[in-house]
This record gives sequence, C-alpha cells and structure tokens, in this order.
Amino acid sequence: MVPIKTVLQDSEQVTRLFSHLEFDGKKLNHQPGSVLGSTALIAGTTVGAGILALPAVTLPSGIVPSTSGLIAVWLYALVSGLLVAEVTLNMMRAEGLPSIGFLGVVEKILGKLGARIAGSAYLFMHYALLVAYVTKGGEILGAAAAKVWGVQILPTWVGTTTFTLLFGGIMYLGREKFIEKLNSAFVGIVIVSFLGLLFLAGGNIQSTQLVFQDWSALGSAISVMSVALFFQNVVPLVVTQLEGDAGKIRQSIFIGSVIPLIMFLAWNAVILGSVSPDMLYSASDGTSVFDPLQILRAGGAGEWLGVLVSIFSEFAIATSFIGFVYGLLDLFKDIFLLAQGGLSRRFPLYSLVLFPPMTLGTLNPSIFFTALDYTGTFSISVLGGIMPALMSWKQRQEQENLDSINQPLVPGGKVTLIVMIGVALAMMGRQILSIYHQ
Repeated sequence: MVPIKTVLQDSEQVTRLFSHLEFDGKKLNHQPGSVLGSTALIAGTTVGAGILALPAVTLPSGIVPSTSGLIAVWLYALVSGLLVAEVTLNMMRAEGLPSIGFLGVVEKILGKLGARIAGSAYLFMHYALLVAYVTKGGEILGAAAAKVWGVQILPTWVGTTTFTLLFGGIMYLGREKFIEKLNSAFVGIVIVSFLGLLFLAGGNIQSTQLVFQDWSALGSAISVMSVALFFQNVVPLVVTQLEGDAGKIRQSIFIGSVIPLIMFLAWNAVILGSVSPDMLYSASDGTSVFDPLQILRAGGAGEWLGVLVSIFSEFAIATSFIGFVYGLLDLFKDIFLLAQGGLSRRFPLYSLVLFPPMTLGTLNPSIFFTALDYTGTFSISVLGGIMPALMSWKQRQEQENLDSINQPLVPGGKVTLIVMIGVALAMMGRQILSIYHQ
C-alpha cells in the first residue's frame, strides 16, 4: 500500500489516501477495492442469525410499529457506521496508516481505558451470540433429527452439544479455503431458502395481523433489532478496501445497510402475517417468549413452509456461527500474541472459544432471546453508540485545536453525537431497571 498525500489545489482534491499496489514481476498494478465488494461485506455481516429473533420480539407490537422501529434502528446504525468511518478515515490521514482495526481505532483515540472497555464489550458480544447460536442451532437440529428418525423430541443438551461439536469440529479440522467454500455454499442456501419462504409465506398472510398495533410493546424489541442491524466492526476494513475514498465509503455503508433492512422488513411482515390468532392462543403459555418461527417450523402454516423455515434458520445460524468463531479466535490470538500453529496449538484456542458457550447453552437451553437482548442492550450500545460518538467528539475537538483538515461524514455536529450517546444510555438504563424490578 502506497500512501498518497491529499492535495488541495483550488477545487481539486485527491480523494484516495493511498493505493493498493501489487507487483507482478514487471510492473506495479493498482488493485482498488470496489463499492460492490464493500457493500457485500457490510450486507453479509449484517444478515445473520439475529434475523431469527425478530419475529418473536416484534410480534407483541405488530407489523406497523415494528416496521417503524426497524427503520429507526437502521438510521441509528447508519449514523454510527458513518461515525466509525469518519474517525477511521481521519486517523489514517493524520498518522499515515494504511489500515487499522476497530479496536485499534478506539485505542488510538480513547486510550487504553477506552480500548479495554471496547474489548470487554466485544468479548461479551461474541460469547453471548455464540451461546445464542449454539442453543437455537441445537434446538432446530434436534427437532429435525427427531422428525426424520420418527422419535420423540431429543433432550435439548444433545442438540446443543451436537451442533457445537459438528460445526466447531469442521472449523477445527478443515482448511481455511475449505471453510470459505463451505460458508459460501451455506450463504447460497440461506438466500435460496429465504426467497422461497417469502414466496410461500406471502400467500398465508392473515389480515387480522396486518391491522394489529401495540406501540407500547415496541421498546422491548429495540435491543434485538440493534443486534440484527450491527455491522460497525467491519467499517474500518471497508475504509481500507476503498483506499480512504470518502464518497465510495459513504455509498457502501448506505447501500450495504439498506439491503439487510429491506430483507428484515419483508421477513418481519410475512412471518408476523403468517401467524394466525388461533396459533397465538394455542401456543402461548404466558411464561416464555413466544416464537412464531417455532410454530411455522412445526408445520403450523404448511409442511413446505415449515421445512424452508427450518433450513433457512439452521444455515443462517451456521454462517453466523462460523463468522463469530473466527472473530473470537482472532481476538484471542491478539490477546495472547499467538501465531497460527498446528492442531496441538489450536486445540486450547478452540476449546476456549467453543466450550464456554456450549456449557452455558447446555445448562440453560432457553437462553437464546436473553443472550440477544443483553448483547443488544450492552455490547451494541457501547460499540455501536457510545464509542463512535465519543471518538468523533474527541477527534473533532483535537483537530479544531490543531487547525487540521477534518472530513465529517455525519451532519449535525455535537447535537447528533449527544443524541447517539443519549439513546444508548437510555437503552442500558431501561434494561438495568427491568432487571431490578424482576
């Protein structure tokens, strides 16, 4: 990577901070990242297993309120992503860095304390989501196995353990190229099954569900929506791929986050619309979170729809599981300064990543929604709300004092930053109060 100084001559401006160059033996070739590739990275990061929890948490409020809530949370995530891009861009420009990761940006701007807080939130998020994924993935796997073999429902710990050992074992034993191809195949299955179930579920929509509204129930769904729409951790990578070109970065973040939003809105509408009042009455016991997907997987709205929901759910979880296992592995390698070694070195690392979520999931199989709720409330509020706003605030102030060139990507000045922090603190306060009153 070759740094390029930003040149200002009248109205001309070099938009790139640096160039990706590769030497093929004869000459240097420019290898710029594409908007399409960066958009796909953001969209792929956002569309994960968080989508599975949406219908359960949005059902009490109804389609119209939850649609409004999703759009509002997306707008918050968009502003947050642009703030992360802004601070990364200005950091790389000021220090001549060709690349830097999310936690690296936090440490550079907010110091060691900020990095420790962000690192703790990052670690909590990965473990909590892995717990959610192995419990729900195990539950679906167990139900499918019981149906295929014609036996009674297996104990939940069997599904959780099998899911963890199966997919964790594949990652442990498989080469990186193989895992990459396998993950691509899983993503293909997710897309095809998603389109299929939208088509099938669209014909089962109940008119009563379309008109039902309870705006007071929307607040409890916001944390899970925040998890579903989280992508900020990959924004520094997008800044690097697009060579610091602010226009392309803004375009990628916007389009890359709009695609999942459209998917979530369509998914939320057809799933909520497919659940009839009779299903709600017969399945809800009032003691746990009612999951409409569980009813649909069991064939409550047709056998084929149940099969497609099961396939989509399992492979959406598998792709997210692979991504978060890799994320946690990289984090521990950085913490312990470990190099990639053979199977003997990898075993303790994989054990540290996989066994705690599997153990907790086995002890508490119904923890899926709780794990997502706490992740959204605390980790996402810190990483996607408070940290980007604080970093932008400090960086803008420092650059004003130094009279240096600052490139804000988000309008509104300090008011926007105060709103971002206020919303995050309100979410955390609401969760703490609900724990206190339990």
